[in-house]
Amino acid sequence: MTPEQGETTSAAAMAAAITVDARGLSCPLPVIRAKRGLSAVDVGAVVHVMATDPGSVADFTAWTQSTGHELAAMRQEADLFEFWIRRTR
Repeated sequence: MTPEQGETTSAAAMAAAITVDARGLSCPLPVIRAKRGLSAVDVGAVVHVMATDPGSVADFTAWTQSTGHELAAMRQEADLFEFWIRRTR
């Protein structure tokens, strides 16, 4: 994701059940923290993840595809990467 891409969907309008703060953590820790967050919410709920690892874009894209969870939105602002992941199962 490049700064020109901005939001993939209206992330600002997405209500998250919880926020996972993974800033300062490197792969694979942001994904592990997100997985824990998703296990704490009901199916259909959204978890908001904040990360600073540039690799998290590829990590969350691949992880959501392999697990079947929905990467509902993502956004980059300077060095902050934000993801909204909807639990599907």
